[in-house]
Amino acid sequence: MSGVRLRAVTGEIATGTSAKTLLQLVAASNHAVIVDEISISFKGTSNTASPIRVRILRQTTAGTMSALTLVKDPDDVDETLQTTGQHTATFEPTAGDVLLAEEVHPQTGYTWQAPFGRAIKIGGGDRLGIEVLAGADVNAICRASMEE
Repeated sequence: MSGVRLRAVTGEIATGTSAKTLLQLVAASNHAVIVDEISISFKGTSNTASPIRVRILRQTTAGTMSALTLVKDPDDVDETLQTTGQHTATFEPTAGDVLLAEEVHPQTGYTWQAPFGRAIKIGGGDRLGIEVLAGADVNAICRASMEE
């Protein structure tokens, strides 16, 4: 790892009503990534709507998604980012281990910050996804902060 901080931020994505990966992070071969913050926020309009299941999970395949441009944070470092990202699955990746799961109200959001020494490591060539399962279609924005 070179100590380069980076962020992944999606635009608004419709959740649909079946399990959907909104964001996937992919570590480059032989380059681990340490994720220390993940957040998701929803743009729901009903205060009586059912909670949305949010899972942070390892994924064993890429699925079919759109490329996401990751940004350096701060942007003044010379290194080239090795990590890549994708968003808005149209064909779901294969789910692996579930690392976190939460039920989140569709008018709010959820932020996970790693406890000291307990960040999520994405091994070289591995994938980490943010997947939602909503009872009604709601727009969402995902964000992740990490270091490679």
